[in-house]
Amino acid sequence: MRIIEQVDAKAPLAEYTAEVDKEPVIVTSKGKPIAALVSIENVDLETVSLSTNPKFLELIERSRARQRAEGGISSEEIRRRLGVRKAKKA
Repeated sequence: MRIIEQVDAKAPLAEYTAEVDKEPVIVTSKGKPIAALVSIENVDLETVSLSTNPKFLELIERSRARQRAEGGISSEEIRRRLGVRKAKKA
């Protein structure tokens, strides 16, 4: 992991992003981490956008809390309701 103080980060962003496939680049301000450049794979822009959206994350957490409190519907029940049969193993 490479750590660089914000005031010392003078190189173009392209130089820092070129390194993230080897190790994360952590940017600090007065020693406190404020940003991270990390390699991401197998995701699209929508996934990245949603994963950092506070409203979306709040919605997911509310859904998880409700599921913990009230329980959920099993995949077998969902299939029954939708009239879908379970796939047979080959």
